[in-house]
Amino acid sequence: MNRFTDALLAPGPAADRAAAMDTYGWLVGDWTFDARVVAEGKTTAVVGGRIHAAWVLEGRAIQDVWTLPGVFVGSTLRVYDPGIDAWHILWSDPLRQYYNRQTGRRVGDRIVQEGTDATGSPTRWSFLDMAADRFRWLGERRAADGAWETVAEFAVQRS
Repeated sequence: MNRFTDALLAPGPAADRAAAMDTYGWLVGDWTFDARVVAEGKTTAVVGGRIHAAWVLEGRAIQDVWTLPGVFVGSTLRVYDPGIDAWHILWSDPLRQYYNRQTGRRVGDRIVQEGTDATGSPTRWSFLDMAADRFRWLGERRAADGAWETVAEFAVQRS
């Protein structure tokens, strides 16, 4: 390892917030996925995506890298904020020049991240059907009629 990765990576959650870090802590590790992406009214099925997630910043955050060749390559920084008892979610995709900020919380048996896209439309990204070895990720945008429309769905398996 080099000094940068030594400074970035952490062996686990920070002791002062370890219980709250469970919301996303299960995500740490390596994953593969198949996706269904909806753009401009067309649905595309894509296989062969990867996710790599790790504890970072002295265990006060989780960072993941999502790669879907030809579609996106990006990273999420998930930082727990004890002041609001929620997570700041910061996504950046330098391939498509797409950046997004959301707030994440546990809602029942889901993790729901809410924010707005570049057009100001509300977005909702949810982790569903979570187990130690799999989960489903659903990306939605609120349509003009007020209904939630799916823009992406991922079937994810631990590597």
